[in-house]
Amino acid sequence: MDDVSRARLSDALRRTAQRDPRAFRLVYKMTAPKLFGICLRICGERKAAEDVLQDVYLTVWTRADGFDAARGSAIAWLATIARNRSIDWRRANARPTAPAETLEAVADPAPLTSDALLLDERERLLHFCLGTLEPNQSHAIRTAFFEGLTYAELAARVAVPLGTMKSWVRRGLMKLRDCLDAADA
Repeated sequence: MDDVSRARLSDALRRTAQRDPRAFRLVYKMTAPKLFGICLRICGERKAAEDVLQDVYLTVWTRADGFDAARGSAIAWLATIARNRSIDWRRANARPTAPAETLEAVADPAPLTSDALLLDERERLLHFCLGTLEPNQSHAIRTAFFEGLTYAELAARVAVPLGTMKSWVRRGLMKLRDCLDAADA
């Protein structure tokens, strides 16, 4: 979902909170395939996933005013609702489980769609926050964490004293933490 689509979805949710049926249809049109995928993956049954998805959109219609764009993306908010409703359905319709060995043999190692969406959002935020740092701090942190270099190796690579490199990384990490905390607030 690109930035324009994200903005359209956020606006449609805001208008849905004002009981605009056209906006609600747009929310449905933009998100139904993704949310159905979440429901189907968790419920494991097409009919159940359809029923849960209907409950998801009922919740969206009645609680759209609970969406806050400052706290996260619209698709992440919707995916969380779908995930929670699906988990509620699973718990209410629990069946005897297979032995752990059997479950491990058939387990799908791929992350849940909702988890992937949230991870994608966090990754985008991390890269945004890294972009707000001074270039030397951003480069040092990226190189240290993505290439696994030590302070000494970083300092040698850019020809600065070891103490300077440690200061760049420490100050950069503090600014990075502040930026990420501000986004979570």
